Amino acid sequence: MLNKLSDTIYYLSNQDDRERPTLGLICGDQYSLIIDSGNSPQHAHDFLLEIEKLNIPPVKYVVITHGHWDHFLGINEFDATVIVNRQTNEIIKEWQSFSYDDSSLQKYVTTNQMSAMCMKIIQTDMPNRGRFKLKSPDVIFEDTLTVDLGNKICIIESVKSTHTDDSTIIYIPDEKVVFLGDCAYGTTTNSLFHYKQSLLLPMIKDIQKYDAEMFLLGHESICDLNEMNIYWEELTTASQVVKSTSLENAIKFFKAENKRNPNDNELFFIKAFVNDHIIQSL
Repeated sequence: MLNKLSDTIYYLSNQDDRERPTLGLICGDQYSLIIDSGNSPQHAHDFLLEIEKLNIPPVKYVVITHGHWDHFLGINEFDATVIVNRQTNEIIKEWQSFSYDDSSLQKYVTTNQMSAMCMKIIQTDMPNRGRFKLKSPDVIFEDTLTVDLGNKICIIESVKSTHTDDSTIIYIPDEKVVFLGDCAYGTTTNSLFHYKQSLLLPMIKDIQKYDAEMFLLGHESICDLNEMNIYWEELTTASQVVKSTSLENAIKFFKAENKRNPNDNELFFIKAFVNDHIIQSL
């Protein structure tokens, strides 16, 4: 079921058990725009069935927030202009070369080109896999792009991110709403979950320059400004105490600086930043 954020903004909540991220819908007077196309044709189809229940202008655009499979494998289901940044387009090109039969999928999993969960979703939610070929994006932008849906402006921007190098956010000024995709999350490298410490403050700066009150995230659905500020504060407080690959030293420094023990979130973030130092040292 679609959630209504305002008269012109809707979203389909994430389903983590099915690896389905949040999908967005923005409606102007003339056109509508979709944010992320889902993790499979079935996910996209389910989204479109919900959209059909609304009396809205036709969907003209689909914006992909980044090149992780769960955000773009549904694009073939949309008869719309697909917008991506240049780096995301390069990732999609690689997926266009893939075959989707069982033996090929297993090969991609074995070579770490695809996760086991991705293979499972494709096998379950992608009909006609033998003939499947991902379609190409239509508009490739470099830094920013502004789309007018008819009395509804959407600012699409490529931003720095602790999650991927190709993150795109979508800001709707008159609603003070921003769709972040997964850009505010960490990532996993060499089996270690980490936040890219060098990109944390630049990323926060990129996001906070927009006057936003509501934030749509790929795997939490929605946060208000207070919730996001707490998230940023815990992340930055954790980052400031991590100077090396030593978790013990980081926790000791945190206690000295803050006169308290880190809470559960801060401890998780400290460990992630320590992992980042470990990865950088390899």
